[in-house]
Parts: sequence; structure tokens; C-alpha cells
Amino acid sequence: MAVPLADVPNPAFTMAGKYPAGVPVTALDADDWGAMMEAAYRWLELNHGAVNALIVFPVPDGDTGTNMLLTMRDACQEMKTVRDPSVGALLQALAHGALMGARGNSGVILSQILRGMARAVDRSPTLTTAAFATALQEGSTTAYRGVQRPVEGTILTVVREAADASRRAAALASDFRFVLDHTVQAAGEAVEKTPSLLKVLAEAGVVDAGGKGLYYILEGWLRCLRGETITESDMKTTSFAGHAEALAGGYGYDVQYIIQGERLDVEAIRDTISRMGDSVIVVGDERAVKVHVHTNEPGMPLNYGASVGRLSQIIVENMQEQFREFVHGSGSGEGPAAASRQVPTPSARAVSPISVVAVVPGRGLQQVLLSLGISAIVPGGQTMNPSTEEVLKAIEGAPSDQVIVLPNNSNVILTARQAQQLSHKDVRVVPSKTIPQGIAAFLAFSLQADLDANARDMEAALADIQTGEVTVAVRAARFNGIQVAPGDVIGLLNDQLTTKGSRATDVAMTLLEQMRAQETEIITIYRGEPESQEAAEALAEAVRARYPAQDVELVSGEQPYYHYIISAE
Repeated sequence: MAVPLADVPNPAFTMAGKYPAGVPVTALDADDWGAMMEAAYRWLELNHGAVNALIVFPVPDGDTGTNMLLTMRDACQEMKTVRDPSVGALLQALAHGALMGARGNSGVILSQILRGMARAVDRSPTLTTAAFATALQEGSTTAYRGVQRPVEGTILTVVREAADASRRAAALASDFRFVLDHTVQAAGEAVEKTPSLLKVLAEAGVVDAGGKGLYYILEGWLRCLRGETITESDMKTTSFAGHAEALAGGYGYDVQYIIQGERLDVEAIRDTISRMGDSVIVVGDERAVKVHVHTNEPGMPLNYGASVGRLSQIIVENMQEQFREFVHGSGSGEGPAAASRQVPTPSARAVSPISVVAVVPGRGLQQVLLSLGISAIVPGGQTMNPSTEEVLKAIEGAPSDQVIVLPNNSNVILTARQAQQLSHKDVRVVPSKTIPQGIAAFLAFSLQADLDANARDMEAALADIQTGEVTVAVRAARFNGIQVAPGDVIGLLNDQLTTKGSRATDVAMTLLEQMRAQETEIITIYRGEPESQEAAEALAEAVRARYPAQDVELVSGEQPYYHYIISAE
């Protein structure tokens, strides 16, 4: 069962009296590392929002900090089961917990860092600074090995430079405070250097999110070793090296409603709502306007909406409670969060010697895949990347010994490959990055072909699909020469920001032009939760009028945050 943060003793108090200031710390035991890992988890929880806000794309599903936090949570939970009083046994447990709980690319890489450290330490009862430096070096090497095409300017760069600094420091002194201080300093400098190594970061004006998350973990270790307390008040004084604006997102209330009236001014409503919070969505016409906003004062947008017209379909949700339920309940087998992530019963495709497992967000999209004959669904995607364990359970629960996995999200591919390595079954991962790609790949599946042939054919089918996605910018950003502001409706073509506008319909039409829809045969529009059925039907009619030679289909996908997902093939 997950341990709520409030129930975890402040780890700073477990070390402050043990190692008085001024006395060198030359070796750490299992209790020390346990306290340091809990401190790192606590420090990352306090700062994960800042990490999330560093995502390059200004989309409402940036979750690098959350993925790393959940990975750390599962590592710490596994650590609490250890009875062997050695650092080696503790690190083995941490590595296993992180491996099974890893979410997203950042979580997988973090699990590989811990895995390498555990391998280097092996069964050692304690850890010296020299052994720590060797372990972190092995963690870096293992992380690089776990990525097919390593990219500099990411978390990989940060862990490598931190490991190099720890090795140099350990050669100069045997005091852990000295070594960790140099390690953290090097990590911070590496983070700030990431924009110079990765053009996309420089254009967006941010540092690498995964690297920043790792920095907070290392800093948590150091703070604990120094005996510094880690409390909520630390957030008020924490320096974010020029990225303090990243904290603006936060978690408050999710407020949604529809205003009905006459001669409604959509632009004026959007302008007013934008001053009340973030993740603003205001779409509609003179007679009906849909409003969505994240705010700490839910009464403000409700009162304003009521002053403009008649309110209907009012939804107010406490996002902080939802988040804490996700962090402390997801994967624990308890509570609503866990229940919502259960893998559905395999479908009739069980007659095939090959099962296909897919990661899919939204009830509508899940039904589409199940109706096509998918073997099992792992609920997830944007904002809720599944863990390695969740994907592995779906693989192991599939009715065949041969399994193909469709991640359907670029941030789930590494997780799927990690589950592939852990499974005793014969597994292939087809690297689909979007739902339309996943559907196209599944349609290429053949009952007559063997596992490898199917995997090749399904991967080849990915190139035949273009994917357009319509959502709302949650913060200011610049990408591909496009400057966007919070509340702008933005369009992504094949995962690249390519257009913006004020209305979801207009952005969707622009995306179709960029997709050269007139040269395709089939256009499928998947309606998401933010958009009404009426608006989606109006868009489908407009698309049919613009592209009369194409087959146009409208499907209720119910995916969160994205007004539309559009495929053209």
C-alpha cells in the first residue's frame, strides 16, 4: 500500500543527530540510504510541478515530474520490504521497485540509473564515497545502454556529468558531504547547459525536464545528509534558476460549464476567464460557450459565467485530491484510481496464437480497439502513462504466449520495451506514437503471419498514417517559429506543433490542409472530452464539404484534454 507523504517521518531528523556537522561521513549504511531515498521522494514531490512545467510542448499533458515521482514512490515502497541490513540489498529493492513502477521515458531512465547502481554495489553492507562514485558511473552507463538512440541535452547528460563529478570528488576526499555537494553542483550545471545541447530546448526557453527531476533527487540526498529539514515551506524559498514561472500551473480546481444565452461574446469571455486561472478552454458561438479552467478560486468563474448567461453541465473537481489519489493509490490495488486502471478482459481474438496489447486513453477509443479485436487494453496515454508493471501484467494476462504491444504514445515506448524484457513470453513492441498509428498497425495484423512478420508489417503500416491533434496551450511557448500564449488552441501534426488559432474547428481544418487531406482516402475524427457532440458533428460536415472525395468518419473517442485526434490515410 502506498504511504501518504504526511505519514512518512521527516527523514532529515533521522540523520541530523547521527552525523554532526563538521564530522566527516565516510560510509553510509542501509538506514542512511533509506532516509536519503525518502528525502529525495519528498523533495521531488514538492518540486514535481516545476519539472512538469518544463515540458517543451505547451500541451496540458506534460507529466515528466509526475512520472519520476511515481517511479520514486514505487522504489521507496519496495525498499520498505527489505529485511537484509545491507546497502546492497536496499539498492536491489529500490531498483526492482523503480523497474516495475517506471512510467514514461523519464521514469524508465531513472529506473535504469538505480539498476546500474544496484549492480555495482552488489551485496556490500555499507557504501564508501569511492563505491558511490563507481555506482553512479554504472548507473549512467546502464541508462545510456537502455536507450536505443541516446540524445545529449537530456537526463542522460545530467547523470553522466554528475557521475564524472562524483568520481573526481571521491578521488580528493572521503567525506560524503563533499562528494555529494560536488555531484549536485555538477548536475545543476549540466541541467542549465541542456538548452545549448538541444535546439528544441533553446527555442522553447526551458531546460530539460528529466534532467531537472534528477537534479532534485540528488539534491534531496544531499539535503538529508546535511540534516536539513524538508517541509512544505521549503517551496517558498526554493530557487528554480530562472524557471520560477514553472510553478504557476499547480493544482487547484477543474471548473467546466456551458453558458447559454444570446449574443455571447466568445473573445470577451475567453479574455476574462484567462485572468482567473490556466489550462483555459473557451469555445463556442453567440448562443452557447463551453468554458474550462483550472483555478484556485472556483467561485470566480462560476459567478462570472452566471452573470453572462444561463449555466448548464457544471463540473467542479478538486484536482489536488485527484492528483494525491493518483500518486498514493495508483498501482496499489486500492481505491478508485487503481480500479480505473484495470486491464479489461481479453477479447475474442484469443483464438489467435498472437495477442495484441494496446495502451489507450479514453473510454471511446478503448471501445474502438476492443471492437476491432484487440486482445487487451492498458488504460493510459496522455497525463496517465502506465507503469512497466501494468504493461507487463497485460502481457502476462494475454491469452497467447506470443504478444505484440502497441504503446500508442511516444512516452510509453520505453516502458513497453522494459516490460518486454521482463516478460517470459515472446514479445515484440511496435513503436506506435499515436492512436491512429496504433489502429493502422492493428489493421495490418494477419492471422496467417507469424510473430516477426506481423511485427514488421504492423511497423511498416505506421508510415501510412498522419496524425493531427487539437488541444489548448497551458503556458506561453515558442516552437517551430510559432509563438503561443496560454489559452491558444494549438494543432500538432505528427507530434510537432504546426499551427494555432482561437477555435478548435479552425485549427482542425488547418491541420487537414497541412496533412494534404485531399490526397488521402480516409479521414477519421476522434472527438475528445473537451468538445461537444454538436460541435464535432459540425466539424465533420465541414470536412465532408471541403473534401467530398474522401470518406469522413466521426468517432467518439472521449480522450481527455484533446478536442480532436484526426487521422488521414
